[in-house]
Order: sequence, then structure tokens, then C-alpha cells
Amino acid sequence: MKRADVFEFFRRLAEANPSPETELESVNTYTLLVAVVLSAQATDAGVNKATRALFEKVRTPEQMVALGEAELKRHIKTIGLFNTKAKNVIALSEALIAEHGGKVPADRDALERLPGVGRKTANVVMNTAFGAETFAVDTHIFRVCNRTRLAPGKTPLAVEKGLEKVVPAPFRLGAHHWLILHGRYICKARKPECWRCPVIDLCPFQPKTPAPD
Repeated sequence: MKRADVFEFFRRLAEANPSPETELESVNTYTLLVAVVLSAQATDAGVNKATRALFEKVRTPEQMVALGEAELKRHIKTIGLFNTKAKNVIALSEALIAEHGGKVPADRDALERLPGVGRKTANVVMNTAFGAETFAVDTHIFRVCNRTRLAPGKTPLAVEKGLEKVVPAPFRLGAHHWLILHGRYICKARKPECWRCPVIDLCPFQPKTPAPD
């Protein structure tokens, strides 16, 4: 995609949604980290449904450790892979207490060293909580970037590196959210809703999905 087209691509997404935000619900940076860890291979809506009651009583790593793994599982049992995720959340909470004074570090490498936290999760937290210009490539962003040829790549890391090179300065902070929302609601996996896409003329994807009768 040409540089001018990339700028126009994000300009239109920004015009439609000037202040994009994550759809994961949280009450502070710690609960955001927990929510992002729980969202792996799960929907934001499903995570939110499970964590509303949890985050009413647990808002710090200390409170999570006190809650315990068994009780945490009870709260998140509707989320996929909840057994492994519960174990990781308790372990990362213990690590935050032992290594970071109970605070979430504003450092991607430090985040990635926490149990259950990969590069995508670290990028989400860095962007959403700390205002870093990071690009967390999930399935939606991976799909959108390859379909539109915005930042094509065979791996999430390749797409992330591509975005780092092409996203213009005015849009770098919000790009992650715009691309996720675009993939979630318009550029869908099975049947993209091309007829209402604001960047349809900039996208080479074929065949374009026609409007429903």
C-alpha cells in the first residue's frame, strides 16, 4: 500500500472513531493485565462477563493471591483454557509482588517475563495503560493487515514489524485499536462486510462481499 493510501486508511478510521479504546473492562492497570491474559483465544465480551464480579473484589496482585487459584477458577470457568489461565494469573500476581512491588511494570521486556504474558499481551498493556506506540497483533489485525496489504506478513511478529514501519505518526497510538475494531466488526473472517467498509477503495481484497439483499 502506498504511503498516501496508508495515511488515508487511518484518517478514515480515525474520523469514524476519534477516541478508540479497548473493549476489555478493567478498573486499573493490574486488572487490565489480568483481562488481557484471560482474553487469549476468548472474546472480550466473554472475558468481561466473567471478570465483572471478580474485579469487584480483586483489584491488586495481593488480593488475587489471597483469593487463590481454586476460587479464581470458579470466577473464570466460562473462559476457554481457564485452568491454565488461573494458574498463570496467580503466578504473575506473585511475580509482581516479589519483583515489582505489586505494580505492573511499564516495560515490555519485564512484562514478557511474567507467567502467561506474551508479546501481544505486553504490547496491549503498554499501549492501553502506558500510552506506548505498540502494535499488538491478534487474529483480527493479522487478517486486516494481510487482506488490505497494509502490513502483510506470514507471522504476527512480521505484521507487527511492518506496522512499525508504515503507520504514520498521528495515528500510531490508536492504530492497534482501530485495526482490531475494524477486523472485529467489518473485515470479519468468514464474511467481511465490504459494502460498509470505509476503506474499500484502498483495499485490494477480492472478491468484495456484496451488500445483502
